[in-house]
Amino acid sequence: MKLNKVEKEEKSIVSLEIAVDKAAFDAACEKAYHKNVSKINVPGFRKGKAPRKIIEKMYGEGFFYEEAINICYPEAYEAALKESGTEPVGPCDINISSIDENGFVFVAKVPVKPEVTLGAYKGLSAEYVEPVVTDEDVQGEIERVAERNAAISTVEREIKAGDTAVFDFDGSVDGVPFEGGKAENYSLVIGSGQFIPGFEDQLIGLKAGDEKDVNVTFPEQYHAEELAGKPAVFKCKIHEVKETIKPEIDDEFAKDVSEFDTLEAYKADIRAKMMESRKRASDNAFEEKLMDQVVEAMQADVPEAMYESQLDQIVEDFGYRLSMQGLSLEAYLKMNQMEMGAFRTIFREQAEKQVKSRLALEKIAEVEKFEITDEDVEKEYAQMSERYGVELERVKTAIDEKSVRENLAVNRAAELVRESAVKTEPKAEEEALAEKKAPAKRSRSKKAADAEKAADAE
Repeated sequence: MKLNKVEKEEKSIVSLEIAVDKAAFDAACEKAYHKNVSKINVPGFRKGKAPRKIIEKMYGEGFFYEEAINICYPEAYEAALKESGTEPVGPCDINISSIDENGFVFVAKVPVKPEVTLGAYKGLSAEYVEPVVTDEDVQGEIERVAERNAAISTVEREIKAGDTAVFDFDGSVDGVPFEGGKAENYSLVIGSGQFIPGFEDQLIGLKAGDEKDVNVTFPEQYHAEELAGKPAVFKCKIHEVKETIKPEIDDEFAKDVSEFDTLEAYKADIRAKMMESRKRASDNAFEEKLMDQVVEAMQADVPEAMYESQLDQIVEDFGYRLSMQGLSLEAYLKMNQMEMGAFRTIFREQAEKQVKSRLALEKIAEVEKFEITDEDVEKEYAQMSERYGVELERVKTAIDEKSVRENLAVNRAAELVRESAVKTEPKAEEEALAEKKAPAKRSRSKKAADAEKAADAE
């Protein structure tokens, strides 16, 4: 291998012109011949026994060239990367410049990390929402826990709001049944708003064995256009009425649903956890606003490969979360009638921001000359081992030391940006509303947020 030329191009691409000599190329052609000779028929020779020269004479001198290039270019490419000190951040594009029996020359377009020019990153300011947990917040959480621990029992009385009705229904429009308008032994919580407006209210007062025609009108914006705005009749028959009995919220309730002996202690724990969660959310929002400013002020010619690589990671993480719910990414896309290309587009903005933020923090760490000691690395390994419940040596095997050092430096850079920043009061509601109406860049698309919520919901 000979590295003929190294050139820097736009979009952080390094062009490497690499030559493979006659000896290496001929050896690769010989390997290609032995790999494929058993599949080639040549008159006068048994299958797999035709000499290479005969095959090349019959099919052309370059018959094995393509296979030979695939055999020997990876080694030549790796050697050129090492010699030039080029560190790729994604797959390269390969183009053959010339090829004959004396060897070949190819050009590898290699994406690399861009040069980063920082703007301001110290002493920034951003709004910070102080976390607050009210008595109503705590009581609301307790009520939700009580609902999850509620007992459901069949009662011999009329339906009232909050009950669960088990019933049959058969719907029609102008006397004609429609798709999805019929079910048997359907369970409906009265007041949940699950059915068409006005439907659930008409079941109140009925009891097991009662029948009733429920008259409703489909909303004008109903998802099934053929039913939108049309009056419908549902013939209903009640089979069972179930009452939801929530537990009494007292010390015994606290003992049943938590590790605490008193309701007050349970409430204090809920308040502390809610405060921790809200503080984390406020801190994250504050840091995100700061990083938006850092990214906006920096300059970097980011190669497309870095965005695509980050998109790959986001999609992989999304698929993993779905798999934890027993659903594959392919099934999710099919359910939502979405192609992978469109799905990746949803997260494009998020991927770009993550890449730029990482580049900015790496540059800050470089400028600030943060020193990551061996002790720091060992401490981080120990924390990861404890956090994931994995043996220390296995963690060290899975995560290389260079990555740990880089991540620690990036974390320190983020801490520097955050600790040197000034927290400002949130703007008044009228001012915030005015800004909301004005067009603004968003750090993360609504579609991306909705897609992630859907994955977690699935």
